[in-house]
Amino acid sequence: MISTIDVNIQDIAHHALLAQLEKYEADHGTVVVMETKTGEIKAISNLGRTSEGTYYEKLNYAVGETHEPGSTFKLMAMVVALEDKVIDTSTVVDTENGIMSVRGYKVRDSRRGGYGKISAAKSFEVSSNVGVVKLIYDNYKDNPQKFIDGLQRMNLNQKLGISIKGEGEPYIPKPDDKKWSALSLPWMAYGYGVEITPLQTLSFYNAIANNGVLLKPRFIKEVREWDKVIEKNELTVLNPSICSQETVDKVKAMMENVLVRGTAKSLYSPNFSMAGKTGTAQTEYWMEGWNSNPRYISSFVGYFPADNPKYTSIVIIHKPNNKVGYYGADVSGPVFKRIAQKIYTDTPIEDAIESLEVKNDASSKDFEKYYAAAQSAKKLMPNVVGMPAMDALSLLENLGLSVRINGKGKVKNQSIPAGQKIKNNQQVALSLS
Repeated sequence: MISTIDVNIQDIAHHALLAQLEKYEADHGTVVVMETKTGEIKAISNLGRTSEGTYYEKLNYAVGETHEPGSTFKLMAMVVALEDKVIDTSTVVDTENGIMSVRGYKVRDSRRGGYGKISAAKSFEVSSNVGVVKLIYDNYKDNPQKFIDGLQRMNLNQKLGISIKGEGEPYIPKPDDKKWSALSLPWMAYGYGVEITPLQTLSFYNAIANNGVLLKPRFIKEVREWDKVIEKNELTVLNPSICSQETVDKVKAMMENVLVRGTAKSLYSPNFSMAGKTGTAQTEYWMEGWNSNPRYISSFVGYFPADNPKYTSIVIIHKPNNKVGYYGADVSGPVFKRIAQKIYTDTPIEDAIESLEVKNDASSKDFEKYYAAAQSAKKLMPNVVGMPAMDALSLLENLGLSVRINGKGKVKNQSIPAGQKIKNNQQVALSLS
């Protein structure tokens, strides 16, 4: 089996994840790197913590573990709203004091006091829970099925159908489900009440990076028996257009600004461009109220370079030590940046040269002299004095002569004078300087 894994990228991803898991004493984590245009998985690492505090490849979390994604799901929500044209990136939303009440339950922003009146794009960039929830709830509360239809159009309710067994089943609630409640729609807007695997999330972001084309992730290129290809794993398009190019362009700009001036600005680098979204989902909570000692799922998913995506990557770290940190930009973001930085510097995306045609006057003159001699000689001995030995040898052997060479360098003397008639297999001796 010929794998899609790149051992260099795999090494980079694995050690970047391991170092961060150890630093934050996290329960487990996963990282995946996908090639944007092909869907080939270039790296995948899944590490779980042992009772001794070390980490090992415990389970395939990337493929099999569904969980509430938190703020990384805001991209899906924004794409639906932009496609339905119920909002634009310039639509103003009032985040008030950073707290919104829905049926007695609170939606809070991480920033105390909120952000005031901001644009829809800004609410995504700073990951305002209140802003995004208001945008979705206000426009779909009278017809939540329309929002669900938008998510389903983008395949978010379907498995990817990868060849690895155990792929997790995504869960997108619907108004006719028994679990549906008045809180389902606002909770979905910022990634709660839905379940999705890391690989499914990555594939969606990769589709945005790939201008709307949703690809099936590939782990195997082909199967061979010696030099014979038994089975070739071709590129598979799951959805040729999850949304319009207009929407793609808008959310791409928003994701780039997440790193320039949003929640991940600490990861920004002027040396190479990245785009993505942070996520911090609370886990182990009670429906009656938030746990007094909550745990978190920290994530970052995005692509690079921002202007011409080559790779898309997701990093998810479960239950980091709250005392050390838990926000996606702090915990998972640095792993993404480390991977992007190392790939960018260690495995250049492309090398550009001005032209493949290199002009050299001396070489051109030598060739012209050689070509002229070959054309005019026919069955007459050419003048090879002054030629490099290899050129003279090639020319004379092509004329059917048997050549004997003495010395090194250029031809100083030739045993058959120039202009004399020659025969096949006739021997000529060349003395070199």
